[in-house]
Amino acid sequence: MKIACHTQNAAVSEQLKSVLASAGFEVQLFSSEAALLRGVRRDEVDLILIDLAQEPDADNSTLSWLNMRSGDATPVMILSPLDNAELAALMLNAGADEFVRRPFEVVELVARVNALLRRNGTPHQRRSIEFAGYTLEHDSGRLFFLGQLIELTPREFSMAWLFFSSPGVYISRSTIGAVIWSTDSEVAGRTIEQHVYKLRKKLQVGEKRIVMIRTAYTQGYRLELAAE
Repeated sequence: MKIACHTQNAAVSEQLKSVLASAGFEVQLFSSEAALLRGVRRDEVDLILIDLAQEPDADNSTLSWLNMRSGDATPVMILSPLDNAELAALMLNAGADEFVRRPFEVVELVARVNALLRRNGTPHQRRSIEFAGYTLEHDSGRLFFLGQLIELTPREFSMAWLFFSSPGVYISRSTIGAVIWSTDSEVAGRTIEQHVYKLRKKLQVGEKRIVMIRTAYTQGYRLELAAE
C-alpha cells in the first residue's frame, strides 16, 4: 500500500519514512504541496499524509485543495505540531479525515493510519516482520532467528512485535502498557520491566547479542542493532 507524504521538516520526513516503511507501507515523499498535489493526481495512492507546520492562510493550497476536491475518496491525514483545536476543526471541516498532533507515538500513528484505511475499505495488516535475521509471524505468534524457533509467551510476542515494528524508535512505557495490558497503571509498569528483561534474554543468540532493547528513563524502550 502506498502513502504519499509531504513535510518541509527533514527530521519529520525521515521519521515518517522509517515508521511507515517499518509498518509495511510504500512511502512516497514530496518536498512541496504543489508536488504532492500533482503526484496524487498522477498516481493512485491509498492515503495522503500532510504535515502542517504553521497556521494556514486563507489561500493555503492544501486548505483550498481539501475544500475543492470531489469524487476522491482517498483518506487524508493532517499532522501538525500546533496544539490548536480550532486548526484541527478547520482541517477536518475542510475535508481531512484525521488530525494528529506531533510529536506522536509511533504505534498510535500506525494504528490511526490502519484505522483510516479500514474505514476506506482498504485494510492493511502486516503479517510478518524480518529484521537482522529474526522473523516474526503475526498469525502464528512465533519468532524465529535464522529459522530456529524462539519460544515466547503471547505477551512476549506482542512486545517483540511492537519493538520489531519500529526499530530505532523509542516506545513509551505508557504506550506499551496500553497496547499490551490495556492499562498504564504502576502494576503494568513493573510488569513491563520484567517482560523486557525476559525478552532481552530470549533474543540473545548463544553468547552473542544481535539486537538489544535500550532503556531511556524519560523515553521508554527501543530495539536496535547491538554494537559489534
